[in-house]
Amino acid sequence: MYGTYKFSASARIGMSVMLLFTALGHFIYTSGMAMMIPDFIPLKKEFIYITAIIEILAAIGIHIPQLRPIIGWLLILFFILLLPANIKTSIDQLDYQKGTYDGNGLVYLWFRIPLQVVFISWVYISSIYYK
Repeated sequence: MYGTYKFSASARIGMSVMLLFTALGHFIYTSGMAMMIPDFIPLKKEFIYITAIIEILAAIGIHIPQLRPIIGWLLILFFILLLPANIKTSIDQLDYQKGTYDGNGLVYLWFRIPLQVVFISWVYISSIYYK
């Protein structure tokens, strides 16, 4: 219908696109992203592939009305659980795209932590608050 703008639907589409591109990055930069995972976690590359699949499923799931609230809450949990990997990336000065230790360091966190807050708010508003 012309003249009608669905903010929440548009936001979910945007989130899906972001999740799909991020999942693609997991397949392209697998080795570098595996370096983000703490040493005590085994099967790092497999873990990266699993998180990519989670992102793909979430990108689809937030468009299914019956699943939207639970997928929204699971995505929020997912974004929170990613924070330690981002902190490790910053401390180790990891450049996950190159798989080297000459990354941005703490500058990365000044960008990444607010971005995580944006993602969490984005999911909450578009998938939980406005169903």
